Amino acid sequence: MHSSSLSGVRVLELGQMVAAPSASRILADFGADVIKVEPLSGDPLRHWGQLAPSGDSWWWAMQARNKRLVAVNLHTAEGQQIVRDLVPHVDVVIANLRPGRLEQWRLGYEALSEIHPGLIYVSISGFGATGPYRERAGFGNIAEAMGGIRYITGYPDRPPVRTGVSLGDELAALYAVIGTLMALYRRQNDPQGRGDFVDVALTESVMAITEALIPEYVNAGIIQERTGNQLLRAAPSNTYPTRDRKWIAIGANSQGTFTALAGLMGRADLVDDPRFLTNTDRVRHADILDDLIATWTIQHDLADLLTRLEESGVPAGPVMNAKDIVEDPQVKARGFIQFVPGPGGQSVGMGGIVPRMQQGEGAIRWAGGAVGAHTTEVLTELLGVDSAQIERWRQNGIVT
Repeated sequence: MHSSSLSGVRVLELGQMVAAPSASRILADFGADVIKVEPLSGDPLRHWGQLAPSGDSWWWAMQARNKRLVAVNLHTAEGQQIVRDLVPHVDVVIANLRPGRLEQWRLGYEALSEIHPGLIYVSISGFGATGPYRERAGFGNIAEAMGGIRYITGYPDRPPVRTGVSLGDELAALYAVIGTLMALYRRQNDPQGRGDFVDVALTESVMAITEALIPEYVNAGIIQERTGNQLLRAAPSNTYPTRDRKWIAIGANSQGTFTALAGLMGRADLVDDPRFLTNTDRVRHADILDDLIATWTIQHDLADLLTRLEESGVPAGPVMNAKDIVEDPQVKARGFIQFVPGPGGQSVGMGGIVPRMQQGEGAIRWAGGAVGAHTTEVLTELLGVDSAQIERWRQNGIVT
């Protein structure tokens, strides 16, 4: 049995909904002791989407997995003090509450780093900790709009569209994890063991993955526009209809794969067609090329196309819904869908851990629990308070 990569690291999550909770979930998957501080009413994500029999959402069961759940009323001075008292016992704070709110409560980086100079404080906000927008509220959809990805997503004759997930939040979570790990590594090698402030902006997290969008404009004045499912810089790369009313993604944008695809289509002549000689030519005439490919794919069922394309070495895959994903042989072979103990002991299914590691592997130990499920355990263990004190806090609306 290998040890978890982050065993011995303790994280205090002062976050709600998506970005900070997603970041701390990843750290918890790899062994960090994550203590999530919720309001007494619970994280709003408990009620986002379809609800499980427990009364919380199925999403919550995954988002809060492997975390110890503590409910504290941060609107009270005593509740704020409980969090400050926890800080010396943790390595990392990950926060995404509204900008300025934590500072008002003396729970921002400046206040907490005085208590714990080695603290790594990861702040996730809409626009970052500096600049004229720093105090604006920001959600993933705003970040996706202002980060450029909405503008280039969709078809040119239709309004910009969103992806089907909270992409801006999830990207920020990934950058927050990267920043956390870098800060932990730097602190380990710092003779004074100093912590750090990790400043993650949702907007910048989106901008960071827009590839050529920004360099093409700042260097050549080119404003990228929406191109539907076409890949603007390589062709052919699109999704195409099949005879059995499904969709297949094909990416034959290298010279070898395009030659193979043309042969499969019975159109070897396309390889020598002046419109398709090079990738630049194919991009310029992508609409024509896509129409030719779609005319071929619509004559075949999805399974047949996948077999023939795989045998020819042409990258292709089905456009899969949730049912397709769960039943896919590769997903099954990798054991990505996992069932773990949930509240009340029932089994809860969810997506697994990414990435895989041979040594410091991750594990899902339990799904998310009830509000305040671990309040007594955490406060007794870390603060040394007795059950009478915790009961008094409960009676006074300080904790749950």
